[in-house]
Amino acid sequence: MFHNLSQLVRYRGLIQSLVARDLKARYRGSVLGFFWSFINPLLLLLVYSFVFAVVLPNRAPETQPYALFLFCGILPWTWFSSSVLESANVLIAGGNLIKKVLFPAEVLPIVTVLSNLVHFLFGLPILIIFLIYYRRPIEFPEVLWFPVVLLTQLILTTGIALIVSALTVHFRDIKDILSNLVTFWFFATPIIYPMTQVEKGSLQRTLLNLNPFTHLAISYQEILFYPSTPPGSFGHWKGLLILLAASIALFFAGYFLFDRLRDSFAEEV
Repeated sequence: MFHNLSQLVRYRGLIQSLVARDLKARYRGSVLGFFWSFINPLLLLLVYSFVFAVVLPNRAPETQPYALFLFCGILPWTWFSSSVLESANVLIAGGNLIKKVLFPAEVLPIVTVLSNLVHFLFGLPILIIFLIYYRRPIEFPEVLWFPVVLLTQLILTTGIALIVSALTVHFRDIKDILSNLVTFWFFATPIIYPMTQVEKGSLQRTLLNLNPFTHLAISYQEILFYPSTPPGSFGHWKGLLILLAASIALFFAGYFLFDRLRDSFAEEV
């Protein structure tokens, strides 16, 4: 396993070219092309803002302005959910590549995660515009934790993508189950509501703390939305570092599972 893992560095050129191909293919033939990377998060934000500001208004003072609160959580969630859902089908769709003897199959789920990371990065300028519009200053040195949050989400998402992609080759039902599970996961994460609305010491609070994306959502909200006390401090650093360690362990577990099932992919796809 560690030998194959170390070989990933050699495939960085292949990964880079496949990510570029994926990005070009996604909007090929569309009139707006890459602009959809900016428009999609905006449209998503408008839909959720309409639902939770007009139809089911959330008036909690700690979530105001609600559009900005929502965007701080939805943007990274879109990266995560798209990566996990797309990785479920990536090995089956890439069957012609997998049947080639020298092609490293693990590159495909990694490319899926990185392509969606690029879309997430395209959405950041929109978020920065919202921060400026609502006069939310980014505090230093708290903002230095942002790359750590990004790295943690990248490792966690890649680990889950490896597991999901490998298992779906053998159990095709996972793809349908996963779409419903991701919907449930979204509502079980403090993205459309603040963590403070869940009573401390309750069963719901315990379950939310066991949800890995809870700690990512809170980290993004603390860095980008909530003013810190004292200014510049990052209060959720312990939870984030624990999640980083757990994500690294999950990544190795995911790669181990992928490596064990690797030889059966060509027969099943």
